[in-house]
Amino acid sequence: MPTPAPRTPIWKSIAATLTEDIAEGRYPPGAKLPTEAELSSRFGVNRHTVRHALKSMAEQGLVHARRGAGVFVTHAATDYPIGKRVRFHRNLEQAGRLPGKEVLYLETRAPDPREAAALQLAPEARVHVYEGLSLADAHPVALFRSVFPASRFPDMLDHLNRLRSVTAALREYGVADYTRASTRLTARRASATQALHLLLNEGDPILRTVGINVDPDGRPVEYGTTWFAGDRVTLTLADGD
Repeated sequence: MPTPAPRTPIWKSIAATLTEDIAEGRYPPGAKLPTEAELSSRFGVNRHTVRHALKSMAEQGLVHARRGAGVFVTHAATDYPIGKRVRFHRNLEQAGRLPGKEVLYLETRAPDPREAAALQLAPEARVHVYEGLSLADAHPVALFRSVFPASRFPDMLDHLNRLRSVTAALREYGVADYTRASTRLTARRASATQALHLLLNEGDPILRTVGINVDPDGRPVEYGTTWFAGDRVTLTLADGD
């Protein structure tokens, strides 16, 4: 009597089906997969079997779990060059991604010591603060904070709220070009609020850049801090522009 062919474990079959669903675009990058209960119903198995399949897919880097939120398709990392001219929209467009921005907070206040030093401001000076979320294909990739000298750019926040672009807002004041004078890059762990905005788990790795941008005369125009989701962006050092 012939020996029966080995039977494929059910969890492997489920993982293969879901992997095909992802490859065919039924669940694009960043999309949430159905819940364990929904997948159990779809495949006629218990949750333990579904959990085994999802764990295998996570080990392959296809999906990742967010505590209390579900399982999501992993984003493909985007190369993001850090050079003299760092332009968010241009960088993402060159990578074939659709850029976007969401304004989270606009404020005029006194600068902290680091901001005052970076922008070469007097102690009594004021600054405009622009905080927001950078998107790629409608998915969050970074949080940012940009700080500008208020005396030089009095209506900056109105321009930023309307234009959603630092480059375009600076152009309103005759600053046709600006370059990065310095950049510092450090690794961090996402705080609870950063994780909420970036759709991460608290404590997940993020990359922080701190930079000073200057006009053609060398005068500081922006002190910027950006927190990138570590699994969605690959920062690269670019020569020249």
